[in-house]
Amino acid sequence: MTGAAPLLDAVSTVLARAPAGPLVVGFSGGGDSTALLLLTLLWARERGREVIAATVDHGLRPESAAEAREAAAFAAARGIAQATLRWTGWDGAGNLEDAARRARRRLIGGFARARGAGAVLLGHTLDDQAETFLMRLARGSGVDGLSGMRAETDWDRLPVLRPMLGLRREALRDFLRAEGVGWIEDPSNRDPRFARVRFREVLGTLDALGLGAGRLAETAAAMGRAREALETATAELARGAVEAGPAGDALLDLAPTLAAPREIGLRLFAATLGWVSGARYRPRLASLERAFDGLAGGAETGATLHGCLIRRRGTRLAIRREPARVAPAVPLAERRWDGRWEWAGGAVEPGLSIGALGAAGLAECGDWRARGARREALLSTPALWRGSELVAAPLARPEPAARFARISALPPPWDATLLR
Repeated sequence: MTGAAPLLDAVSTVLARAPAGPLVVGFSGGGDSTALLLLTLLWARERGREVIAATVDHGLRPESAAEAREAAAFAAARGIAQATLRWTGWDGAGNLEDAARRARRRLIGGFARARGAGAVLLGHTLDDQAETFLMRLARGSGVDGLSGMRAETDWDRLPVLRPMLGLRREALRDFLRAEGVGWIEDPSNRDPRFARVRFREVLGTLDALGLGAGRLAETAAAMGRAREALETATAELARGAVEAGPAGDALLDLAPTLAAPREIGLRLFAATLGWVSGARYRPRLASLERAFDGLAGGAETGATLHGCLIRRRGTRLAIRREPARVAPAVPLAERRWDGRWEWAGGAVEPGLSIGALGAAGLAECGDWRARGARREALLSTPALWRGSELVAAPLARPEPAARFARISALPPPWDATLLR
């Protein structure tokens, strides 16, 4: 593939940062993902890296199953391992685009973890970056939203790379045409019912005004640099203002938080809420400011926000997971619960589930106060259950053979990558 050289140079910098392990490429068979799969294969074979294609069949169109088979045949013809992952969860309610995006993430992420992948690779381009910028601008997004997509991010600690964010969509198709490689055209990419399609059409008009995809992507990059500076300042504040509790809770010191610029203080408050709750996204700004100002000014001593209970204790805010908002119990074989905890206790025994300890479970934990955690915080901690029988509650009573590791969609607020 002689025409691949300039494109390979462009993607190699990002690909080189992929941790050890197979590279799982999100592969729909469309032009962008086909180009990504071929470029990744060229790069990986020179380095002895394994490439796996993961195709999601959303089942939303009659043609989707045939397209998934076509994608599988394309990969097989080039000696690439491929898996088709089927989504069956759409009930016709809510935002289809958002639901499909979440389904892709869940299915591809779960598959990649099961295969011990070093990273997931996605085929977003500079055009996608510009479209995302416009869509978020229309929603009134601030610096974080307008910084667009990152070339390197993660899905719950699974590395995710977008090697083609600096490449134009048409350049990738020129490459495929030159190599005689076809691709699948998804008709939904021309369906004006979808917001992204409408914004894609607007881009052509904006180009004549000097606001084309390249310029918008440059602005998104500038916003990204501003966001990194804000993240770094927030993390520096967090290292002296936030103390992690023994039960997945946190204490936020108000004095240094209020002394910081308001934007940094609000970011720290939001990041701490996100870490305690396990939520990926920040609360709405109006709700965040209202709760922060009421608690910091002393007008309120308690509040609930973003799945958290917040109590003012002197000059500090105690932030704990709200017991009423925790996830329902799941089989232990799923290993993760409530977006905050992961089973780390070894072999999985059949018939057990992970669920909240709750008041009934805590009553069986003897002198739980000796563990140094507050009752309110312990209620939402993970426990092992066999039906209604409490088997283990490692955060409330000593359990040598049972252990949970703390996880979160967002890193702790003292980490400079807290908003990825």
